[in-house]
Amino acid sequence: MVETNFLVIGAGPAGASLACFLASYGLKGIMVSTAPGTADTPRAHITNMAALECLRDIGLDREIQRVACDGEEHMVHTRWCHSMAGEEYARVYSWGNDPERKGDYEKASPCAPVDLPQTLLEPILVRHATAQGFTTRFDTTLLSFTIIEDDDNEKKRHIIATLRDNLSRKTYQIRTKYLFGADGARSQVVRQLNLPLNVKPGQGLAINVLVKADLSHLMKHRKGNLHWVMQPDREHPGFGWMGIVRMVKPWNEWMFILFPSRGYKIDSNGKGPTNEEYLARVKEFIGDDTPAEIINVSKWYINEIVAENYAEGNVFCLGDAVHRHPPLNGLGSNTCIQDAFNLAWKIAYVHRDIASPDLLSTYSVERQPVGASIVARANQAFRDHYPIWEALGMLESTVNDRKQALDELSESTDSGRDRRRALQRAIRHTRHEFHGLGVEMGQRYEGPGLYSDDEAEPYVSLGRAAEDAVLYYEPSTYPGCRLPHVWLNKSLPEEPVSTIDLAGNGAFALFTGFGGDWWKEAAKIVANKLRVRIQAHSIGEGQDWTDPYFDWEWMRGVEESGVVLVRPDRFVAWRAGEVLHSPEACEQKLTDVMKSILCWT
Repeated sequence: MVETNFLVIGAGPAGASLACFLASYGLKGIMVSTAPGTADTPRAHITNMAALECLRDIGLDREIQRVACDGEEHMVHTRWCHSMAGEEYARVYSWGNDPERKGDYEKASPCAPVDLPQTLLEPILVRHATAQGFTTRFDTTLLSFTIIEDDDNEKKRHIIATLRDNLSRKTYQIRTKYLFGADGARSQVVRQLNLPLNVKPGQGLAINVLVKADLSHLMKHRKGNLHWVMQPDREHPGFGWMGIVRMVKPWNEWMFILFPSRGYKIDSNGKGPTNEEYLARVKEFIGDDTPAEIINVSKWYINEIVAENYAEGNVFCLGDAVHRHPPLNGLGSNTCIQDAFNLAWKIAYVHRDIASPDLLSTYSVERQPVGASIVARANQAFRDHYPIWEALGMLESTVNDRKQALDELSESTDSGRDRRRALQRAIRHTRHEFHGLGVEMGQRYEGPGLYSDDEAEPYVSLGRAAEDAVLYYEPSTYPGCRLPHVWLNKSLPEEPVSTIDLAGNGAFALFTGFGGDWWKEAAKIVANKLRVRIQAHSIGEGQDWTDPYFDWEWMRGVEESGVVLVRPDRFVAWRAGEVLHSPEACEQKLTDVMKSILCWT
């Protein structure tokens, strides 16, 4: 029997990033995947700032930037058009490129969104995890697992996993302390645990057609990575009522995502259209005589599913195994990576007896509400497109009716004006999908992994986030919020450093200012007493770091002598308004807070 402490099932964005994050704590384990290798189709592609901050923690952000498409050059617009070469109905700025929103994105994070197909992301993660000590086995399927409990000795609890090598067809077993189900939408781990799933009716089938076609001659005035193609004035095949043309590699590889007509079904034998039929539809969507070649065809369903709980005992599930939704808002792989980042530090701390095993229960408490919210948002984003389809005439049943509706957009009549206004309103509302900075960055945790007893008032959204929490992110140091990004420097200026980079790296971070030296002394004592790393930083003129733009001054939420304590996953754990009356009082308070966060009390 093979022995390990950590067995990760699945080597996609969730599993591979978890292996990377665990390895950053010096932990070694085994990662298996039933697939023969890393992703062979692009699938997820938008990598947002929240996920990049996680990967930045282990130094992978620079490698990602080298291979990814940057936002300013390739992600400028989302468009609606008759074909790639044809008439354009509308366009919106996207992914931080709206002049009105650029500052919001720059202030939110030291990172910037990129377009990184899953075919490029997964090799980076798997290679890094393997280099850091995780053994990776592809073509390996988890068949079942057994949880061995020992109520008298918690350290003797373990899991026996039975796996099959798909090449030799031989089965073998792995004994592990922890099992992680990152095995996707058909998760064997979720199925065997029988985790309750909140399932809402899906929104149908979608077909991915990966195509090689050089469209660079069209892109100069059509820059963007998403192009909705709709041809209401033409007959359409049942398998391709409309579609999205998504950039994979600029500008010669594309994913044509086809949406079938309502009621369309693949025949009972499971046979769908031929490649020739797909290619014909692809060429209609391109709209000129550009040569095109189909590389791959795959199908998926527009799901609205989230697990009600993410864990049982020492078995933890993450990624698509527990939240399944369409790719709108670009939340898929990003949420997978953030699941892993939240879980990894807790596993590492508990495994080393730095934290109580009770800390592990906070993973599901914190991440399940996030999963539920992104599943709802992604599906709502899909439904938000219906008014666009209606305004363009796509929902009419006959070609003549659809053509009449489309022509009406150009008519100087009351009905033409109403249809134009309806289209404009619907297009404008897609900002919630393409500039949903709030839903990307504004998650807030609650539960025992935080300490909010010193807060005078419950958390309340402020500023624009109070008006629209999907569009806008308002940074806060309230416990449970993401540490705000602020550029800091030295009294003799050098390269600026983000608060994000002063936190994380497997340690707690403590931020204070003038008059807060007792907090820094307390941090040293408590760190030694509890065997936990606490990096202490004082911010202000003449302190460890200066605040040249006074952004931390306005954002810290406490007095100069107060303190903001940040967890290893860069979420604020606790804050105090000002320094206490003695060094001993500061030490005792920080001890009590840290024990509470680590679930020792």
